[in-house]
Amino acid sequence: MTAMEFLPVLFMVAGVVLVVGVTLFVSSLLRPSNPYPAKNMPYECGMDAAGEAAAGRFRVPFFILAILLVVFDVEAMFLFPWAVVLKEIGLVGYVEMFIFMVLLIVGFAYAWLKGALEWEA
Repeated sequence: MTAMEFLPVLFMVAGVVLVVGVTLFVSSLLRPSNPYPAKNMPYECGMDAAGEAAAGRFRVPFFILAILLVVFDVEAMFLFPWAVVLKEIGLVGYVEMFIFMVLLIVGFAYAWLKGALEWEA
C-alpha cells in the first residue's frame, strides 16, 4: 500500500475537521452569551440540585454498574460474530470463547459478591 491510497481518507478527515471548526466558530459568533449565576447552576429535571448531588459527589455503585453494562455489551458484540464463524474456527475458537465466558462469569460473580449490583445501601 502506498501513501497515495490513503489520500482520500486524509481529505475526508481534513474536511470533517474543517466543517467542525467552521461550525463551532460561526455558532460562537451567532449565539447569545449571557452567563449569570442562576444560569450556571447545575440542575436535574428542572429542579435545583440538593443533597449529595449539589456538592458534586455521586455514589460509586452507579459507575460500577455502568462499567459492568459496557463490559457485557462488548461481550454480546463479540458473541455474534463468533457464532457466525464457529464452524470455520473449530474447536480452538470454541475453547477460547469458553475461557472468555468463564472469565466474564468470574468477574460478574466477584462484582455480585462485593455488592456492586445492590442499588440501595
